[in-house]
Amino acid sequence: MSVYPSQFTPQAAKLWDRIAIEHQSLLLSKVWCSHCSHSVSFKNVKGVVKSGALLLVGKCAECHGDVAALVDPG
Repeated sequence: MSVYPSQFTPQAAKLWDRIAIEHQSLLLSKVWCSHCSHSVSFKNVKGVVKSGALLLVGKCAECHGDVAALVDPG
């Protein structure tokens, strides 16, 4: 069973399902926040596909600034 963030497009959900659950949790808990200058957790994550890769966008769990991660589900 996948760890699903808030909202995913159907294409993004398919790519997300190809990622092992352990890695899904890691991706959601370790994203760089340029404002906080360290790794943070995502809040309000949305997933879309851009150029064949999974783009996760959301908010920093600490400062609530915008954060994003581009994931190649390989």
